[in-house]
Amino acid sequence: MIRSFSSQEILFCFALESEAADVFDGHNVLFTGIGKVQAAYALTKALATQRPKLIINLGTVGSTHFPKGTVVHCTQFVQRDMDVRGLGFKLYETPLSGLPVVLEYGESFAGLPHAVCGTGDSFEMEHAESLYTVVDMEAYALAYIAQQEKIPFLCLKYISDGADDNAATDWTEQVHKAAEAYGKLLLV
Repeated sequence: MIRSFSSQEILFCFALESEAADVFDGHNVLFTGIGKVQAAYALTKALATQRPKLIINLGTVGSTHFPKGTVVHCTQFVQRDMDVRGLGFKLYETPLSGLPVVLEYGESFAGLPHAVCGTGDSFEMEHAESLYTVVDMEAYALAYIAQQEKIPFLCLKYISDGADDNAATDWTEQVHKAAEAYGKLLLV
């Protein structure tokens, strides 16, 4: 699928430059910053001046389900910090939006395990939820915008840590390996 687009027709979205390193130099890259709000703002602003034929979100995630160093693809996303149960809504349901708890959007990537991405504005260090198998801080917002704009979306995530009490140390040691893994996988 990726090979059917030129490098300038693809918008590679990373939260941080360290997740891309210099592997993606010369490509159409957007660094969104950390969190759903920054990601949504950065992608919306980018789409105001360009219309990519494919948005690819690459980055690091924590997981208790997959081992460190694994690359997964995500086509299902949950807002893990949305909790309005006090008003009678389901956990993770966005009130009055008509959106399902699990947003389903995106392209599959053959040969990679599938993961459900729980996006929230916190660095998860005690992951125990079973609805989602990886945790990040941007993918839900990016997938939602791509879906609303009807732009194909591919989300690949590199497992950098176990979303546990070692997560901060593990992430720091693993983040540079993400770009190398993506470069090999996508032949950039």
